[in-house]
Amino acid sequence: MRIFRLIKIQTVAFRFGLEEFFISHGPLRFLQKPIKWMTFWRKLDRPRGERLRLALEALGPIFVKFGQMLSTRRDLLPHDIADELAKLQDQVPPFSSETVMTILEKSYGRKVNEVFTQFNEKPVASASVAQVHFAVLHDGTKVAVKVLRPSIAPIITHDVALMDTGAWLAEAVWPDGKRLKLRQVVSEFARHLDDELDLMREAANCSQLRRNFLNSPLLLVPEVYWDYCREDVMVMERVSGISISHVDELIAHNVDIPHLARMGVEIFFTQVFRDGYFHADMHPGNIFVGEDGRYIAVDFGIMGTLSDEDKNYLAQNFLAFFRRDYGRVAQAHVEAGWAPKDTRVDDFETAIRAVCEPIFDKPLKEISFGRVLFQLFQTSRQFNVEIQPQLVLLQKTLLNIEGLGRDLDPDLDLWKTAKPFLENWMSEQIGLRGLTSRMQKEAPNWAVIFPQFPRLFHHMMAENRNQGLEEKMQHLISESKRQNRLLFFVIILLILLLFWQIYQ
Repeated sequence: MRIFRLIKIQTVAFRFGLEEFFISHGPLRFLQKPIKWMTFWRKLDRPRGERLRLALEALGPIFVKFGQMLSTRRDLLPHDIADELAKLQDQVPPFSSETVMTILEKSYGRKVNEVFTQFNEKPVASASVAQVHFAVLHDGTKVAVKVLRPSIAPIITHDVALMDTGAWLAEAVWPDGKRLKLRQVVSEFARHLDDELDLMREAANCSQLRRNFLNSPLLLVPEVYWDYCREDVMVMERVSGISISHVDELIAHNVDIPHLARMGVEIFFTQVFRDGYFHADMHPGNIFVGEDGRYIAVDFGIMGTLSDEDKNYLAQNFLAFFRRDYGRVAQAHVEAGWAPKDTRVDDFETAIRAVCEPIFDKPLKEISFGRVLFQLFQTSRQFNVEIQPQLVLLQKTLLNIEGLGRDLDPDLDLWKTAKPFLENWMSEQIGLRGLTSRMQKEAPNWAVIFPQFPRLFHHMMAENRNQGLEEKMQHLISESKRQNRLLFFVIILLILLLFWQIYQ
């Protein structure tokens, strides 16, 4: 099977002239003219980025999804190719209703009508990995049932293996291959696909995001019905709304579009900085607007996470950026270890200013974050800044937010919208609220440690009975007084915290 798949890939690549990526430079350049003479019948008048996009579409959904992910790596790709790959759409024909029923019966071990009182065999959505059907549970609950495509795992395994082989060849013969780290990109893509192939994991992602936004006026996340979830089936609350991309329909329903755009920015920053857990596939097909004006999120196969260190670093950079303090941005990179210690901060600051200053005071319609990110990555490469893998999904999500915001309200001032949120978040981290929050987190550890002091004291006494006992006693008494003062201080703070929470 793999050999036939490889032949198809080679045929499609040749039809769209993708050999240009390998023989236009380096040791294989001498093949350009012979290939051109032998393939005069091919029409290759389209730009290389467009031809690559069309080739990926011809190869099927897995390659389309790979192209979508690749388009976010503007740190690696030429901007013309990244812009073209960003146009890829994942529209896949559904698989048969008979196959759907077979999968469900195998997963549940009983007939479909014993699980659902109604099941619509016509899917409402179909993608490369799964498709969605509407159903009704026996208690009358309306649900959406996501069913994994049959035999998708071996297909993905074969295609990813071929991608990895192609990436290895590209790195071997293409001068830019090693710099672009193509095998690393393929490995990253495979990891995300593995996450999407386990619908129990996606259900857990959905449940976590719902808990983060429970009763939120900004975002509705459907409830997961765990009793009906399996590795290849996910059942969740049925939600309905208008696609975020149908702006005319939203206006007809009296939705405040500028307010909706600002809500989208707030949702993004809330996920990133408050929770460190964000929906990383926020394209228009996965975002809807409900009757109550809230955003509705679906498809939770790809989620991003950030550590406290990542959040703090990003917040400092965003705030410094919004304040046009480019020196602080440059210094933060060096302090985080992302730029070498011997980096000339003033030179780095000047380079960042040259990229960022022209876009301030402009509405979203006049800004291309994709192009700005590309320029920033070029600057980063010049100063040997390491690209952080954990931020790649964040970059992808930021580009999605840019697209959504541009469609909704091209006049949106992203800086004015985001700056108050970040300033408030930073005050919570650094001020009194940040202190009390950290104390709450550490309180269980203190509760465990303090009762152990008598035992530790006795243990130390036993070990050092003949080794300067009097001196040890004086030290322990002094240490005990210090610990008592610390304990007293902690107790006072906890009492103040309790009163503060009561009167909030």
